Amino acid sequence: MVELNKLHVYILKRYLLLLIGLAIMAFGVAFSIKASLGTSPISSVPYVVSLFTPLTVGTATITMHCVFIILQILILRKNYHPIQLMQLPVAFFFGYLTDFGVWAVQKISYDTYWQQWIICLIGICLVAVGVSLEVKAGVVVLAGEGVVLAICKVLPVKFGYMKVGFDVTLVVIACILSVVFTGQLQGVREGTVAAALMVGLIAKQLGKLLSHWKLEGEPGGK
Repeated sequence: MVELNKLHVYILKRYLLLLIGLAIMAFGVAFSIKASLGTSPISSVPYVVSLFTPLTVGTATITMHCVFIILQILILRKNYHPIQLMQLPVAFFFGYLTDFGVWAVQKISYDTYWQQWIICLIGICLVAVGVSLEVKAGVVVLAGEGVVLAICKVLPVKFGYMKVGFDVTLVVIACILSVVFTGQLQGVREGTVAAALMVGLIAKQLGKLLSHWKLEGEPGGK
């Protein structure tokens, strides 16, 4: 009974860590949007969609993640594990927090280009911290990463290469939607490139640091 209780506490801590990571990541997205230098690749499509529809960035994010979940089911079919449906409540949590983050940072102002970069870099760092905590929690991935993993299960492609291809595809879609529906390129700028290059590298280094931190009940922990 004691061991079972410890297991429950351990699982609860992992989900709590996931929620904290998602909250930090959502604020990172909000800072990236505020900087007006382009959002991260995964947020580029929801941001552009929010520009020409009644949807908020968060609601557009939830919608996109629902599409990603459906794609995973279509790709994996019988090999799709129902536990991955946990991506749905995670998507709603992340989407609503993104909208809250956008509201929370709306009063932040800037006057110069370098100030925009400071806000952008804060966003990039927050997203990287959120990603590293999500990986550390190890309970469920965001639907975007889930699609990449699903594709890798049916095609002989390494995750890293597929992830890059997936991000590039999202950016291209965002560019096309932006030009077609707003008449100009929005949501994709130098900050998008910076996020694509830096988030993974920062998250990787943070992951090495977090690997030394053991949750209570985790193998090797107290």
